[in-house]
Amino acid sequence: MPEDPRRILVIKLRATGDVVLATPVIENLKRRFPRARLSFLTEEASADVLRWNPWLDELIVLPLRQWGSQGIRGSWREQARFYRNLRQRRFDLVFDLFGNPRSAVLTWLTGATDRVGFAFRMRRHAYTTVVTPSGRPGHEVRFHLEALEALAIPVAVDRPRVAIPGTANEKADAWLREHARDARAVIGLNPGGGWAIKRWPPEFFGRLADALIDEYGVHVLILWGPGEDGLVAQVTGAMRNRPLVLPETTLAELGAYLERCGLLVSNDSAPMHMAAALNVPTVGIFGPTDPRAQGPWGDGHGVVRKESVDCLGCNRTRCPIGNICMTTLEPGELLEKIRAYIPAGIVGT
Repeated sequence: MPEDPRRILVIKLRATGDVVLATPVIENLKRRFPRARLSFLTEEASADVLRWNPWLDELIVLPLRQWGSQGIRGSWREQARFYRNLRQRRFDLVFDLFGNPRSAVLTWLTGATDRVGFAFRMRRHAYTTVVTPSGRPGHEVRFHLEALEALAIPVAVDRPRVAIPGTANEKADAWLREHARDARAVIGLNPGGGWAIKRWPPEFFGRLADALIDEYGVHVLILWGPGEDGLVAQVTGAMRNRPLVLPETTLAELGAYLERCGLLVSNDSAPMHMAAALNVPTVGIFGPTDPRAQGPWGDGHGVVRKESVDCLGCNRTRCPIGNICMTTLEPGELLEKIRAYIPAGIVGT
């Protein structure tokens, strides 16, 4: 590794929650190399969780959707231009925190003298420093930081960071003033999630929302993202009360609404990790994924699982036995377990 690298690149292409969990790497690198220009390469869907990061000098967006809309000839031409531009930036040090074939090739194409990545199959040949994961059970945050430790770069902080721009904060405040009787008494529920089997049944979210409104007098804000409006309809269709439903937002605006929740109850998903990074008390609902690796990071957060199911943490994307880790976790059970995380200050009036 160069004694004092001038240009550093971190690559984490997706998913948004995993990109959030990689952000401690940015801060630690900037603390160790304050004069270096620090860049981060990710895909469009995750860009807004990095765009306003105060430790980052440059955000580079991999425009896969744009390439896909240009046809083969245009796509190859634009890709070649992108790769050439990446190489011309003359990075000294590159960290591939994603470790798939595309990110490994991108790392190699930079031509950086020092390229750091994990020992995954053939991708390891793209790197000059190959990191063998410790293998001990641990969180994704710690996994990312192992790349720094491999180069003896001090790890001073391990908290993920999401920065929200002022315009997004203003928009969230204005909307809540218009729609919420008491904007301080809001509990967010997030029924979405990347894999279908990671999602607690939407009708269960509806029953939980009714219970929270009836017992605590709070506003319940139903969160959703692209392609999840059908989930929202299922949640609200199972309810007696009328919740707040998040308007259509950008990722940055979603962060602003999350920051105004007194509590978030969520499936394992990007909003869960964003909320925890924003220091919002967060309870994650887990089944096929392992909260020791993917749970909300930091103090003051919790996880709920159906502990009697013996195949928890299977990490499957499809379930051969009816997704019982989620479908047998009743709303009443979840309510009892999240009571300890409901701040007294958000109880409605």
